[in-house]
This record gives sequence, structure tokens and C-alpha cells, in this order.
Amino acid sequence: MKRFSEACNRNQVPILAVLKEVLPDTGRVLEIGSGTGQHAAYFSRSLPDLAWQPSDLAEALPSIEAWREESGAPNLNPPMVIDLLGNNDTPSRVDAIVCINTAHIVAWTGVERLFSIAANILEPKGVLYFYGPYRYPDHALEPSNVAFDRWLKEQNSVSGIRDYAAVESLAESNGFILGGDRSMPSNNRSIWWVRQTAAQ
Repeated sequence: MKRFSEACNRNQVPILAVLKEVLPDTGRVLEIGSGTGQHAAYFSRSLPDLAWQPSDLAEALPSIEAWREESGAPNLNPPMVIDLLGNNDTPSRVDAIVCINTAHIVAWTGVERLFSIAANILEPKGVLYFYGPYRYPDHALEPSNVAFDRWLKEQNSVSGIRDYAAVESLAESNGFILGGDRSMPSNNRSIWWVRQTAAQ
């Protein structure tokens, strides 16, 4: 059954503008945490020279597949299961990984595994792109994000807006350097890193 997210509908245009800048012109992109599938359908149509691989938990796949079928994009692959708290197979090599509004949902151990996956399957100079809200040490969390963080933790105690410094430390320890950190609408950020060493 196809699901719809108004947030996806609002943020896909500004996210696409950044992706056009930071993703390679051609290659393979793994999207981790594809959600409804709206982003996969929109981005794959807008970036026709990239082979787009959506993924999420098993229960999300029917909606992603429905969006894929509706889009008709030949470069959009059928969705695959990737559970960041499990031990699923992943593609052997990709040129970029896109992760939108996932780091604050999954438990911190899932964020750690995400970086481990990226370190193992991204080609040298591959891009890891995150989108979502983050805490920064040099300024207070915005009121809307304070409320959002509270709501996240009410839904699941392992969820919550992540500290940027902790995420950056994970990136560095896994062989990534910061490519950019950009303000986005609704107090979100686009953050991307570049893989500096050969995939293992």
C-alpha cells in the first residue's frame, strides 16, 4: 500500500538541489531509510544517470515498491531490506549513500552500523549524505526541534536528535572527512562526508 508523507513532499525540492551538487553524475546510490518511497521516486526521476537503490525495514517495502511502480523510473531498483539493528545483506559497492531523517529515529547503535556499512561499501571518494536536525555545541536547539526531540523520545526512548559532534566523531573514525554542512528549511541540515580510503 502506497503511503504519503507531507514532510517528504515539502523537503524533496531543497534536498534535490543539494544532491545535484554533491552526488556523482553517474553511479550507484544506496538510500538507507527510504520510508514511504516518495524520495526514491522523485530523486531517481530527477537524477536519471544514477542507479537508485532504496532500502528500509521489511514493513516499509510495499509502499516503496508502489511508488517505484508508479514512477516508472528505469533507474529505480526494487527496494531491499536493510535493518540497521540487524545483519542484512547490503550492496557490495556503491558510489554514494543517502540517509534522510533516519539518524534521529534509529537507536545510536544503528547510526554506528550505518557508518560501518558506509565505510565498507562506499567507493573511494564516495559521498555519505545525511539530512535532518542536529544539536550543535555553539547554539541552543531551536524551539521547534526541542518539541520534536521530546516527541521522538516519547515514541521511543532510543530516538532523539543527535549531537553533531558525536556524529562527526563517528564519521572521522570510519575514514570520512566533512564535505559540507548546510542549513535547510524547517531547522534541518544537509551534511555530507567523503570517504577517504579504499573500501574494505
